[in-house]
Amino acid sequence: MATGFPASVGDVLSAPMFNELVAFTINTQSGTTYTVVDTDQYQVLVRATNAAAKTFDIPTDATYDFPIGTAITFLNSGAGDLTIDAVTPGTTTITSAGASSAAPVVGEHKAATAIKLSANAWIVVGGVS
Repeated sequence: MATGFPASVGDVLSAPMFNELVAFTINTQSGTTYTVVDTDQYQVLVRATNAAAKTFDIPTDATYDFPIGTAITFLNSGAGDLTIDAVTPGTTTITSAGASSAAPVVGEHKAATAIKLSANAWIVVGGVS
């Protein structure tokens, strides 16, 4: 994760911290399942490389309460589709503007960003089917 985020009152942004903000840190995941963690927010690109179908899950607020407005960016570099879903679908809602309003799918060589809109509610925008 870029060292400039999250900042606290009184923090000073140094030149090395500022320079890290212009590039993504890559979190490469080669498996078929992954649950996002707090260090996947801000300037991090969660990259899926497995050739099979994959599911990356967003946890409930009880597990990790991402701040509203958090953005998590996904890139599917593997041949199989990447589904972005909830660890607990009955609690956490994942919607998109794609063909399916829930559990959006990101195809090969596509990217999408999950944005937290409210408690346990996310929308995925970008390269979704």
